[in-house]
Amino acid sequence: MALMTWSGKYSVGVDDLDNQHKDLMKVLNELHAASMRGEAQKVAGPLIRQIVSIASEHFAAEEKLMESTEYPGLARHRAKHRELAGKIAEFVSRHEKGDTTVYVQLLYFIRDWQTKHMETEDREYAPWLNAHGVH
Repeated sequence: MALMTWSGKYSVGVDDLDNQHKDLMKVLNELHAASMRGEAQKVAGPLIRQIVSIASEHFAAEEKLMESTEYPGLARHRAKHRELAGKIAEFVSRHEKGDTTVYVQLLYFIRDWQTKHMETEDREYAPWLNAHGVH
């Protein structure tokens, strides 16, 4: 069973950003499946690196689009990204120190963050980007 399933309610109306959200869900589901099979420790390193990479690229892509359209909420959204990146870095650090309890906590943290972030904060910029020709 998947931890997260893509739904139209998550769409921000920008194909590239939606695809990045889907990619992050896919990796989270892979880590979740490995965890359910008792194999999280074996595959966690590469999957966590993928999560960090996808999140970093996604944050940069969102911010670039916001900058190019002069989105008025950019500073606040950027601050949210920095806060989230810091929390993810804490999980990475715990993993690198051998903390095997981190996998489930990371999964649920990112799932909850992604759901909240997509349904609320990303929904705030979507109309602005769309009105400025970004789809």
